Amino acid sequence: MAADLRRFQAYRHDPEVGRYHGWQPQSDDDAARFLERMSAVDLFPLGAWAQLGIARRSTNELIGDVGIYIGADGERAEVGFTIAGDAQGAGSGTEAVRLLVSFIFEHTHVAAIVAITDERNVPAHRLLRKVGMRHVDT
Repeated sequence: MAADLRRFQAYRHDPEVGRYHGWQPQSDDDAARFLERMSAVDLFPLGAWAQLGIARRSTNELIGDVGIYIGADGERAEVGFTIAGDAQGAGSGTEAVRLLVSFIFEHTHVAAIVAITDERNVPAHRLLRKVGMRHVDT
C-alpha cells in the first residue's frame, strides 16, 4: 500500500496529468484514506464513483486508475481514466479502458457508457476512439 500511495500521489500531483481533471491533489493522509476506501468499495455501486488501479503488467506497479460511475437507474455508466505521465503512450490506458468497458457491459445492465473529456485533451480523445467510443457532443 505504501508503494501505491507514493505512485498515486506522484501522478495525482503532476500538473500535466491533472490538467484536465476535476480533482485536486490531496494530502498523503487523505489519499491513503481514499485508497483504503476504494480497496473495499463495491465494484458497481449505483449512483457513486468507484476507482480501480491500473498496474504495469511487468512489475505490478501502479501507473494510473480508472473511474466507474453507474447511474442510479443502472442504465448508464460514465468512465474516466488517469495515467501517470511516465506510463502514457504505451497502450496501458487503452487496454485498461477497453477492458473496463467490456467488464461493465458483461457484469451490469448498463445500456450506454459515456466519457466526458475536455476538448483540448487530444490524447484522451484518441484513446476513447481506439476503444470504440464516438464523439457525440462538444
